[in-house]
Amino acid sequence: MDTMVPLAEAGIRPVFDNSYARLPERLFARLPPTPVSAPRLLRLNRALAEELGLDPDWLASEAGVAMLSGNLVPPGAEPIAQAYAGHQFGHFNPSLGDGRAILLGEVVTPDGARRDIQLKGSGPTPFSRRGDGRAAVGPVLREYLISEAMAAFGIPTTRSLAAVATGDFVFREGALPGAVLTRVAASHIRVGTFQYFAARRDHDALRVLLDTAIARHDPAAGEAANPALAFLEGVAARQAELIARWMLVGFIHGVMNTDNCAVSGETIDYGPCAFMEAYHPETVFSSIDQQGRYAYGNQPAIAHWNLARLAECLLPLIDADENAAIEAAQGALSTYAARFGAAWRDGLLRKIGLGPAEDGDEELLQDLLLRMADGKADFTLTFRRLADAADDVAADGVVRALFADPAAYDGWAPGWRLRLAREPAGRGLAMRAVNPLYIPRNHLVEEALAAAVSRDDLGPFEALLAVIQRPFEEQPGRERYAQPARPEERVTATFCGT
Repeated sequence: MDTMVPLAEAGIRPVFDNSYARLPERLFARLPPTPVSAPRLLRLNRALAEELGLDPDWLASEAGVAMLSGNLVPPGAEPIAQAYAGHQFGHFNPSLGDGRAILLGEVVTPDGARRDIQLKGSGPTPFSRRGDGRAAVGPVLREYLISEAMAAFGIPTTRSLAAVATGDFVFREGALPGAVLTRVAASHIRVGTFQYFAARRDHDALRVLLDTAIARHDPAAGEAANPALAFLEGVAARQAELIARWMLVGFIHGVMNTDNCAVSGETIDYGPCAFMEAYHPETVFSSIDQQGRYAYGNQPAIAHWNLARLAECLLPLIDADENAAIEAAQGALSTYAARFGAAWRDGLLRKIGLGPAEDGDEELLQDLLLRMADGKADFTLTFRRLADAADDVAADGVVRALFADPAAYDGWAPGWRLRLAREPAGRGLAMRAVNPLYIPRNHLVEEALAAAVSRDDLGPFEALLAVIQRPFEEQPGRERYAQPARPEERVTATFCGT
């Protein structure tokens, strides 16, 4: 298939400066995206384009859509598929890599930040492992929705620049319309990237990769006495903060494999992810997580496990004496639990309107979570309606109604009000600033994706996207987007979509 747009027609285009493509070639494979038959723009993130210093009008043009679909490789782009390995559900695969993604290159934003521009669903690569390298419209739009919701929550995340229909079909459980997602990331360096070279005992490549990751994400580590150790500490700190922040909005990643753990501290790879409605720490949505390894409440421990795998890779760069390296790495990782615990506790305190922790606060928080779990209370609405109750005791009735047994709330609220009385007045406003009213509820996501896939109707997708881009604001007329699924609407399993 040859539908490449002639370069002479490219017009205004991104200016790439591809640092990763200048590294030794065993870190990646050079190849262009595979062209598609009839690219059509489904969604362009114009605001993100402007942040990146790109021209959204050019991106929406024929040449721009050709680039976003893989039909045009502009001058200056150096498309590559990155090599990486990974532990998948605890089992190590030494050779994964970008099996359906091509990194077009990197752009430097107006504020000097470097960002990857990657096409997902852009055709087979040497890492495809007999896969077709393509993606379907449903998973592409899911990643667009969820990643942009995470950005709206203020959670570090990869972003979605565009979704393009290909005009071709991909074959999964049946024939599905194909699409390509343009993903933007601080980088695509993963724990699994380090594992790939550690498994091959390629210490030279590990050093190059470490230097690259430090320059990209943690320049201060490069000035430390032990850069590898300082880098490990930085990754641990970023992961601790990230996991706490996404759990504070009820997010379940679904596949926290080491190849889905970015050293930048951004959330990456939105496959069978979901947002919890009724609170319970054992909640799982991913259809492939049969044992609950990546359940909501397991996520902090899994992140720590992933960090231990990174530490193993870095040992030869930390110290030539293996025992000394292990001891130093263990010391670096020992800070993770305290960092996560503080971020989680302080975040929960803000969600219930409290400032710096006092004696008894952690017990107050744990009591609330236990009562929510027993009472199947909606995670998002419980905290949001507590903001109303903080301003007006008459709003207690709305919170009570969220519990299967309203008396469970009655048993907790008096202690909360006594503690809240020691805080400044008007706590409801601060609470509403950290407790979203709208999340991408699973039934609404599935409704939007079904309309797009089966009827080529993007209306529900656009409506949901508009709501979740302002998650903390009351939006009159959009009350259904704040409501939990009715029993017949509940989505109990989400799928990877690859």
